[in-house]
Amino acid sequence: MSLNRNEKAAVISDVAAQVARSQTLALAEYRGLTVEHLNKLRREARDKGVYLHVLKNTLARRAVTGTPFEVAAESMAGPLIYGFSEDAVAAAKVIADFAKGNDKLVVKGGAYAGRALDANGVKALAAIPSREVLISQVAGLLKSPIQRLAAVLAAVAEKNAAPAEAEAPAEAPAAA
Repeated sequence: MSLNRNEKAAVISDVAAQVARSQTLALAEYRGLTVEHLNKLRREARDKGVYLHVLKNTLARRAVTGTPFEVAAESMAGPLIYGFSEDAVAAAKVIADFAKGNDKLVVKGGAYAGRALDANGVKALAAIPSREVLISQVAGLLKSPIQRLAAVLAAVAEKNAAPAEAEAPAEAPAAA
């Protein structure tokens, strides 16, 4: 079903609004996927906060014109599903993880930080841990030196306390 000019403008503005909020674009060819598989992919994307949509390539190209995602315009050919995410790795992770379990979904490319990504670039981006995991890793790294310092200070204090107890004179027996 073709769209009239107003409907096309609405799609472009909707996608452009999503593009303005996003950090990452991931593209995948969905040829041969069943409706059930596409619905499962959309459910996973929705749970991870990824905007996943099948778009006409010409409308997608117009929506990304003038944005950092314009570098991926050359990859926009064939039946593609577009994944946009505010999280830097979420879109790539959803598409790459789904492609691992389903050989009909083929990662084609994407864009991140104004740079075009090929299929391997999208898969590499998907391999990066999520924001929450990275924050917990950094917190652990920051906490580690403090824990070590506290352990060393406790050991030194314990060592200094032990000789003081050994040197203390024993109390003389009380004379009766």
